[in-house]
Amino acid sequence: MLRVIYQPKGRAAEYKEWAVNLYRGCGHCCRYCYAPSILRIPTLEFNDPKPRKDIIEKLTKDCKELRSRMESLLVLVCFTCDPYQPINDHHQITRKAIQILQAHGQRVAILTKGGHRSQADIPLLRPGLDEYATTLTCIDAELSRKWEPFAALPMERIGALAEAHDRGVYTWVSMEPVLYPDQSLELIRVSSPFVDEYKLGILNYHPHAKTINWREYGLKAAELVNNLGKKIYIKEDLRRYLRGVV
Repeated sequence: MLRVIYQPKGRAAEYKEWAVNLYRGCGHCCRYCYAPSILRIPTLEFNDPKPRKDIIEKLTKDCKELRSRMESLLVLVCFTCDPYQPINDHHQITRKAIQILQAHGQRVAILTKGGHRSQADIPLLRPGLDEYATTLTCIDAELSRKWEPFAALPMERIGALAEAHDRGVYTWVSMEPVLYPDQSLELIRVSSPFVDEYKLGILNYHPHAKTINWREYGLKAAELVNNLGKKIYIKEDLRRYLRGVV
């Protein structure tokens, strides 16, 4: 039985079939984050992250078990936290996790808003095996700081995508949450030279979502991604607004 590598359920399963969360909580303090409610952790406690107890030891045991079964998985790092949040600068758990997964025949998919914080580890990612991804929300730096106070600014995230792409690593973007549709569309245009796939979603669990015409946004975003010749995945929350069209 695996200890920390798990199969996400519901919306989370639309990202990857397998995941591991290295930290409990996240120091990016994004105002739209619904992870505290899912994990039933008070927001203030969630925003004061800590490494999960014995995470490296448990991950190593999971990887040894998978190897004994001759199973090779693509493991998302991470879903309910960010592998390159500020606390990782001190603990360096993410680098250790990547190395352990790879050493035991597993593949790695990094999902981060860490920007420069992640770039020292991008050379570890293997073309044709591993993946690098980021979440893009606001192209305007001031709005980005408002919604995601301690995450990297959007152009810094795109710069990290560019480095991974230039190294031949498969890259994708989570266009979720969508806060301002026009800004999301512009982010697709600006980032497209460095991105292989876009995962299109909406904004969940936040009253701002009621201000957005999701069908209009979804049609524009899907058309743009298709015209750019990029792979597209439309998440179920957005797909339901596009039934009969997409």
